Amino acid sequence: MSKWFMPLSSHPSDIHILQIPLNFSKQKPLIFTRIKMFSSSASLASVSPTHITPPTPQTPLVTLLETCKSMDHLKQIHSQTIKTGLFTNPTIQNKLIAFCSNHENGNMNYACQVFDKIPQPSVFVWNTMIKGYSRIDCHKNGVLMYLDMLNSDVRPDNYTFPFLLKGFSRDFALEFGRELHCHVVKFGFGSNVFVQNALISVYCLCGEIDVAQGIFDMSCKDDVVTWNAMFSGYNRMKRYEDTRKLFGQMERKGVLFTSVTCVLVLSACAKLKDLDVGKRVHRYVKECNIEPNLILENALIDMYAACGEMDVALEIFGMMRNKDVISWTSIVSGFLNRGQIDLAREYFDEMPIKDYVSWTAMIDGYLRVNRFKEALTLFREMQASNIRPDEFTMVSILSACAHLGALELGEWIKTYIDKYKVKNDTFVGNALIDMYCKCGSVEKARSLFKEMPRKDKFTWTAMIVGLANNGHGEEALNMFSEMLRASIKPDEVTYVGVLCACTHTGMVDEGRKYFAGMTTQHGIEPNVTHYGCMVDLLGRAGHLKEALEVINNMPVKPNSIVWGALLGACRVHRDAEMAEMAAKQILELDPDNGAVYVLLCNIYAACNKLDKLREVRQLMLDRGIKKTPGCSLIEMNGVVHEFVAGDQSHPETKEIYLKLEKMSRDLKFAGYSPDTSEVFLDVGEEDKESAVYQHSEKLAMAFGLINSETGTTIRIVKNLRMCVDCHRVAKLVSKVYHREVVVRDKTRFHHFRDGSCSCKDYW
Repeated sequence: MSKWFMPLSSHPSDIHILQIPLNFSKQKPLIFTRIKMFSSSASLASVSPTHITPPTPQTPLVTLLETCKSMDHLKQIHSQTIKTGLFTNPTIQNKLIAFCSNHENGNMNYACQVFDKIPQPSVFVWNTMIKGYSRIDCHKNGVLMYLDMLNSDVRPDNYTFPFLLKGFSRDFALEFGRELHCHVVKFGFGSNVFVQNALISVYCLCGEIDVAQGIFDMSCKDDVVTWNAMFSGYNRMKRYEDTRKLFGQMERKGVLFTSVTCVLVLSACAKLKDLDVGKRVHRYVKECNIEPNLILENALIDMYAACGEMDVALEIFGMMRNKDVISWTSIVSGFLNRGQIDLAREYFDEMPIKDYVSWTAMIDGYLRVNRFKEALTLFREMQASNIRPDEFTMVSILSACAHLGALELGEWIKTYIDKYKVKNDTFVGNALIDMYCKCGSVEKARSLFKEMPRKDKFTWTAMIVGLANNGHGEEALNMFSEMLRASIKPDEVTYVGVLCACTHTGMVDEGRKYFAGMTTQHGIEPNVTHYGCMVDLLGRAGHLKEALEVINNMPVKPNSIVWGALLGACRVHRDAEMAEMAAKQILELDPDNGAVYVLLCNIYAACNKLDKLREVRQLMLDRGIKKTPGCSLIEMNGVVHEFVAGDQSHPETKEIYLKLEKMSRDLKFAGYSPDTSEVFLDVGEEDKESAVYQHSEKLAMAFGLINSETGTTIRIVKNLRMCVDCHRVAKLVSKVYHREVVVRDKTRFHHFRDGSCSCKDYW
């Protein structure tokens, strides 16, 4: 038999021995010392009776107690009851206890003093004391009071358990919920609707939604509070579909809604983006004249905004008498969901009060549209406003740092998390690992990974992908093996990392094996991304025909990314004929893909097919296709600087170009000569050299050399694939200036040390 439902003693006074030791056997004396610490008569009569006018027949003590507003007044009345000998009157006792326990100005310590002077408290008095402890969230004393009531041979009634269970925290619900449920059954209150509602709430708090559902199914379902308790439980467990289904049952049964019902169902509709049900609830609010309140209006705005109906959301917003930070944040989030970032920012700037939720929502909005620098700027404004971020804000900012390669700022965030004790859960840990990996700091990612007390599949995947992209292919595969030994099941993204590890290290046979094992070992059907990885793996290794066979035999239609992988391989191996075929396929899918034209031009230039190159260039002119400008980011002293090819806009432009000239002399002395094979300008060799000379990553390197101390690593993020000449320059810079240079381009990381690159010139 379940330990939770063992047989109970037949005598109430024995129940706590059999069923509710509740870990109180050692704590009870200490707790009861606290409850009864004011038991002396002196403390009860601390206010002299002379401080209050003696009651007359027209102003009896009961009437005074009913109009009492403060504890000072109550103490005076209490003193008078002691003087006149009326304290023994049960009505007086009840009202004294009720005020101390239930009034907003009450005092439970004083209630204990009064309670301890009542020889035989009635069940009403016990319940009132229990209710008082629930009111001040002192649930442990409430349970102890219940145990003492049983020891005093007083049986609970219909009100005891609702008062006792009301407002339980999750920890208390987990610890005592089931055992108290046993007492409910023992005393015959299992069919009481108020008790059922309390039990449903307790089990929902515990996360045992199925048990709560069982109690709900056995209830009469006539009380709207019962339905609301289930709605709340489903929403808490993110089972919004169940909320929607249960709402349909409630409609069919004809139970009258309350504003609480509407708020709970609207919240589920917002998560599900279910406009139809949301409109039904709104129509019910109007037809049944449910009095609108701030919470209900906010729920309506949130639902319409989540469903993209911003006109309706703004209409409700405009008609609201009072608006709070939730109202404004819902409007801002609605525009963010529609991608209208600038309009969202306008409303955000108008907000009279902003909390960490609204700041985080706006920061996330910038991340969604890849405006990472603005996300960081907004975070600095948040700091200046003295708004303390939470763990969700930290994850968002770490994501921005990862995309920008802003390692210094990312490490500052890590220090901030530790200093201010921000909740450092698995999500934050995963974001830190991702940030370190995307900033090229694999060592710190490894260290953090080892320190994490709990790792989920996302933790392992972040490390595997990070190691693969940073050129540690074998280590990535070893970590994948460790992941499997730890009984962590990989997913589609994990296998993308595994296949990338094989690609960047040229391990073709291993790649074939892992690709086949996706389905046979883990039941994961390869998607377009996995096929793209295989094409990239085979193509880079020179198996162009096999790569083409993979494309032709795909069970799904290849997209431009798959064909792009083949086109990139054609560039590496200078296969112009297959490149033309791949480019044609891409342009049929994406006619305005400028990168394809550029890559094809690079291939023709490398193969010295100048006529073909001119044809493609003319086609670009005719179609208005422009080459995406190269852009490089470098962080220095917590500020991200941006350079484009030929950039003259930076405040330190003069110093940067002087440094470039010196770099050119130093590198030529070390054996450098410009590689213009991928430059397809129809000009002389000197102009081609000038063009590669001003590439964005070279400008960023010069800036880094000027503004950092000797020995400091230079970290650059490039939006395009690194060209051959810049790759050669970075190798020589690392050797001549004794610097490590880390460049993250569109395809992978390059770690340059002592004149060599981690990619082994394979990218």
